[in-house]
Amino acid sequence: MDLCHQLRLDTCNEEKLVKTWEEIDGDFKSDDREIQWLSPDFLYEGRVLSEVLATPRAGLTMATPVDYQWAYSIMDSSRVSTFLISILLIVYGSFRSLNMEQEAREREKEKERAQSLTGLPAATTGPGGENNVQTLDTMQALCLPLGASISLLVMFFFFDSMQMLFAICTAIIATVALAFLLLPMCQYVIRPCSDGNKISFGVCGRFTGAELLSFSLAVLIVCIWVLTGHWLLMDAMGMGLCVAFIAFVRLPSLKVSTLLLTGLLIYDVFWVFFSSYIFNTNVMVKVATRPAENPVGLVARKLHLGGVVKEAPKLSLPGKLVFPSIHNSGHFSMLGLGDIVMPGLLLCFVLRYDAYKKSQLLHLGETGVPPPKHFNKLSYFHCSLIGYFLGLLTATVSSEVFKAAQPALLYLVPFTLLPLLTMAYLKGDLRRMWSEPFIIHPPSKHLEV
Repeated sequence: MDLCHQLRLDTCNEEKLVKTWEEIDGDFKSDDREIQWLSPDFLYEGRVLSEVLATPRAGLTMATPVDYQWAYSIMDSSRVSTFLISILLIVYGSFRSLNMEQEAREREKEKERAQSLTGLPAATTGPGGENNVQTLDTMQALCLPLGASISLLVMFFFFDSMQMLFAICTAIIATVALAFLLLPMCQYVIRPCSDGNKISFGVCGRFTGAELLSFSLAVLIVCIWVLTGHWLLMDAMGMGLCVAFIAFVRLPSLKVSTLLLTGLLIYDVFWVFFSSYIFNTNVMVKVATRPAENPVGLVARKLHLGGVVKEAPKLSLPGKLVFPSIHNSGHFSMLGLGDIVMPGLLLCFVLRYDAYKKSQLLHLGETGVPPPKHFNKLSYFHCSLIGYFLGLLTATVSSEVFKAAQPALLYLVPFTLLPLLTMAYLKGDLRRMWSEPFIIHPPSKHLEV
């Protein structure tokens, strides 16, 4: 590599360049024009060469890697992985929720048709219906940040005495969530060799072959995670938790969404920025990064199995996603599951509203009423998804600039919520989305376009 390409010169003059190198080391000769092994981190007389070259000299300045370190960190493989996976989880979880809602609606229609034909009362909704979906109301949205704070304090003060319970509960919940995440893949794989009939397991219920396969794979992954503590398996469990939470928890209106996200923003900012003034440490970071004792090791210790105790690793609980850097060994990028799930609930809500509004407009189109001009333009879901990406990017830049942990919701909530509120106001949907977005109103004679 030519030195003129490594250094930024005020005047790219070879005589000045060679003279400067001769000042650094007298062993360099005037005909040494290329030094292939040169790097900014090369040590010269106990100093990093980039610092030596940054010393003011005639005709020579250098842009050190430190000046652009924050930009390099953003493009690191761990950061890129965090961006891609978090966005994919939100999109996938939102569409799974929408698909579940549409399937439940189709089942209700089938039951109504069967009831009209037979005259028998309709059966209750099965395990896969809407009964398993939890819709948050206003009080629950207000109490959720308070409950999260209490849980955080319990884990902060009593983690050592309750870590066995935390690890076991986490493993059980993650197994169910991971089985839900793997279910579509198992359905696709087992479809050619299965008739879709359910197998009875007595009091445990009836399950299809795909459900049994996905649950078996989930149990296998969790068991390997317990034995190895590998970060990739922990991420897989965390992904399952994210998708399951977004799919099974729903926000009924923009009012509840705003209350929930605003409360969680205050929760996140307090525990990241101000908890150290009260507890002399960052409670959020402490809890998120504290490993738990391996249940296998604890059982082996009670049974006096010394060899197993030495081999059982500590477990990092799947409350976050971590991705290692390819170029910087030992460096991990971390993002809490709440920073994916809570904005994901908002995006799931607007995706359902987009689908609902589209179906209503298509129904009106069948009656002869033309759809609005903005029907095929940017949807609420796309607007919120772009805002989430920009908020995550801003949070990443802030963490690199300030060299400290940042409350991601401080950036994610404004970047997702404010553009959505603005867009809803401009489209005339704000009042409806705020209170009762999914209630069917009789069409008026004069439709506002």
